[in-house]
Amino acid sequence: MSLLQQLFWGSLVLILCLILETMILLLCAKTLRRFSLSFHTSIKPRHTTVLIFISLAYVLFAHTLQVWIWSSGFVLSGALPDWNTAVYFSLVTYTTLGYGDVILGPGLRIFAAFSAVTGLLGFGISTAFLVGAIGKVFVLSEEVRSDT
Repeated sequence: MSLLQQLFWGSLVLILCLILETMILLLCAKTLRRFSLSFHTSIKPRHTTVLIFISLAYVLFAHTLQVWIWSSGFVLSGALPDWNTAVYFSLVTYTTLGYGDVILGPGLRIFAAFSAVTGLLGFGISTAFLVGAIGKVFVLSEEVRSDT
């Protein structure tokens, strides 16, 4: 791939991944709202645990989906020979570990770097979401406790 093609396709996949992550986190927020309303006025520690688990499950799903999207790009472009290598490379690149045992040719290195950028942005968005969501869960559980 040429430099412009790598920039174009890398940007496109990055944008797709971040749109999907945003949609998944919005769905998570809706789910958390629904569950917290079903607890009425008695938020117990087990309810808090359920809400945190739901948040973490959605975030894990969002990141796993993005790794699979990047893996698909590497397999479909012919950059990596099989799914096992592609998923491994995508996961290592997405998390910015970059072990270096699997290396792409010069025609796809910039495209692969977009996977790392996606991971950095995705982890930042997820962290902000989790801080906000879990903070609200704890505030809600404290408000219920102080009312009783």
